[in-house]
Amino acid sequence: MKSPATQSTANMLHKIEAIEKQVMDLKLSVLKTMTPSDQRVISLKGILKGINITEKDITAAKKSLYSKVKL
Repeated sequence: MKSPATQSTANMLHKIEAIEKQVMDLKLSVLKTMTPSDQRVISLKGILKGINITEKDITAAKKSLYSKVKL
């Protein structure tokens, strides 16, 4: 008969293995959805031509983007 500590450890290891399998399945499903499709990549090169971005603009963007995180 196994001791309670041995059973607890074995149960925990089985749970960890199940979680590892779930994580691997999740990784595979994400990779399958991220595979490149036949759609053409749209280039954004030159979209900001003639635009002048200042430090004030960058600071405002960071503040907006990270409003809930203290920097």
